[in-house]
Amino acid sequence: MRVRSILRPGQKGTKQLSQRYGDTLLFVRYRYDVQRRKRFKTVELIVSEADWTPPPPTPETIVGVRVAREEAVLQGAIKKNGGRWDGRNRVWRLRYDQATRLNVVDRIVWDVL
Repeated sequence: MRVRSILRPGQKGTKQLSQRYGDTLLFVRYRYDVQRRKRFKTVELIVSEADWTPPPPTPETIVGVRVAREEAVLQGAIKKNGGRWDGRNRVWRLRYDQATRLNVVDRIVWDVL
């Protein structure tokens, strides 16, 4: 099956499901089975919630670091230490141990990885 569209709550085509599932609704997907000529509407729901502490990153872990456009000196230091620009997510990617050495741990963006 192929997924043709993924919708978030509030988008066109999710109104009834949003009313039915409320805040537990994450996504609505439309899947298509060419052989059987069928379309399937699926939902992704939150069924439980619990506190969780992520494991500490290892030195080799690649992290995303947010750096302003004007901070050319810092960008150069990141590049010199093996960092690469990720234009799609607009972050510099480099190893966690390098981020620690450059003192940019507070700029790490965890949700783009």
